[in-house]
Amino acid sequence: MSPNVHNLLDTPLRPLPPNRSTVVGVIDVGSDKICCLIAKLKPRQRDGARSIGTHDIQVLGVGFHRSSGIKSGVVMDMEAAERAIRRSIDSAERMAGVTLESVMVNISCGRIASETFSAEIEVRGAEIAETEVQRVLQAGRDYSVEEGRIVLHSLPIGYALDGQRGIGDPAGMVGQRLGIDMNIVTGDEGPVQNLLLCIERCHLDVEAVVATPYAAGLGSLTPDEMRIGSACIDVGAGTTAVSVFFNDAFLFADAVAVGGHHVTMDLARGLSTSLADAERIKTLYGSAIPSDSDEREMISVPAVGSDEDGDATQVPRSLLTGIIHPRIEEILEIVRDRLKQSGAYGLTGRRVVITGGASAQTGLLPLAERILECRARQGRPVAVQGLPETAHAPAFSVAMGLLIYPQVAQVEHFEATRQAGLLTGTGGYISKFGRWLKRSV
Repeated sequence: MSPNVHNLLDTPLRPLPPNRSTVVGVIDVGSDKICCLIAKLKPRQRDGARSIGTHDIQVLGVGFHRSSGIKSGVVMDMEAAERAIRRSIDSAERMAGVTLESVMVNISCGRIASETFSAEIEVRGAEIAETEVQRVLQAGRDYSVEEGRIVLHSLPIGYALDGQRGIGDPAGMVGQRLGIDMNIVTGDEGPVQNLLLCIERCHLDVEAVVATPYAAGLGSLTPDEMRIGSACIDVGAGTTAVSVFFNDAFLFADAVAVGGHHVTMDLARGLSTSLADAERIKTLYGSAIPSDSDEREMISVPAVGSDEDGDATQVPRSLLTGIIHPRIEEILEIVRDRLKQSGAYGLTGRRVVITGGASAQTGLLPLAERILECRARQGRPVAVQGLPETAHAPAFSVAMGLLIYPQVAQVEHFEATRQAGLLTGTGGYISKFGRWLKRSV
């Protein structure tokens, strides 16, 4: 039986035990690799320092395998994708010495998008209790999406009481109308359903589906960057995911079906070489920005289908740069345009963190600073106990973000009470407020 994606997304993620450790498993399903991490989450002793999450992470097992049957995050071949997922899980389980029953997984396909909404209810001067907070959260969740789309996340940005915005926690306050500003992240139902089916064919339950832009930000941004405002760009093999965080809130998500693999394809076509050789050449000699020595430096390019060095062609390095630069520039310009169209660009503080496997491309950071008109740094997962040195790389930021997610998930997952119901014109309202981000700059 195929998994019911609506039941999964409407079911609250079980809160982490506050006084004991728990073992969790996550799977980062990408177009280039599939990574499984098994970790123990141990309650953290609060020391007053700002940090993301409530638990310390101890990685017990790591498994990764070359992706198969996945294109731009979409399951194209169910059997091939299942085999690759099984192999990454098996490797992680053997290393950890545990058997997984359930996992959390990311989703980067399905035209991920986010909208900002406002919802409001009447509280009639009573002291605001948890039930009122749940009611206004439910009002935000119960807005209608177009057919074929599903809500992946509904995250509060901030509360308002009698029109006064910027309230962090309204519980215990008194007012007439309680409002909430929310970021609603949606995606196409079909690709999510197919990914869940693929995971469940591996005899695993899916506990949560996390949008890749959200996971990438959780895994690579520092607490200060989340507080003062930053954008996170996860450049993967098949997709580029974008997120914006401000005032500790997740404000914006988007994904573009272009990534590092498209650069490799451009090189393979432009140099008339195999994909494997194009990837090797891109890694060793490629750059997104030209240099003075490009015309003098020659690169040996094997011909397609040839195993002999005698069939290799000598080309100047400038030819590589001339192929790589336009594609990277295109990706960054799309990201810039979507950030500006959303209104979230002004909240980034002209700071961007670039992560993902393809973020290691030479010259990408200075090119990003020029096109995005901001400061850029490469993001990588924080060093945690048990994480191998090979996994302390930008390509593992999403997987690390998935381990952080259950520590922050309760902000959006809650038990909807029967009393909450759907709000109508008599009890409150919900409305789109697309210019909220622009007004907040």
